[in-house]
Amino acid sequence: MFTAKERKILLQLAESSIRYGITHRRPLSVEPADYPETLRQPGACFVTLASHGALRGCIGSLEARRPLVEEVVNNAFAAAFRDPRFPPLTSGELHALELHISILTSPTPLCFSSESELLAQLKPGVDGLILEDEGCRATFLPAVWESLPKPADFLCHLKRKAGLPPDHWSNTLQVSCYQTESFSETID
Repeated sequence: MFTAKERKILLQLAESSIRYGITHRRPLSVEPADYPETLRQPGACFVTLASHGALRGCIGSLEARRPLVEEVVNNAFAAAFRDPRFPPLTSGELHALELHISILTSPTPLCFSSESELLAQLKPGVDGLILEDEGCRATFLPAVWESLPKPADFLCHLKRKAGLPPDHWSNTLQVSCYQTESFSETID
């Protein structure tokens, strides 16, 4: 989907937004017109940060609502400073911080009438999932398959993340899948 140059631009923007955030406590401001057309298009993405192989922050969007360059700088800032699971990132943590960007395709609703039908449709390592029911919603990026390779386990943990019991099932359950183009760098 994206060229090596476009990937590099997005990674540099994400890193710059994090560095800017350490000093100014707000995301970097960008002018979409200054970037290639493909990066000015609305895009949904997640920015994930890891430190020494452990998750350090992950924030993203499931729907394309603003230019991708704006989405990347805002999600990078939010992953570093607004993920409620972690304290705000400090300048001392920048060295060797792993920065991952996942650009999402549009979600596609899955049709199923049972959990076994749903599980049979899942493509481990390929699909990200969005699960919604009873006012609860959660997603797992395709990268989560690395730690949960069995479809039943993947779905069970996604239900838990949404705040539902692991054995939850209802006729109103909605699941959509998406794929990602992911790329990363380590900050020096």
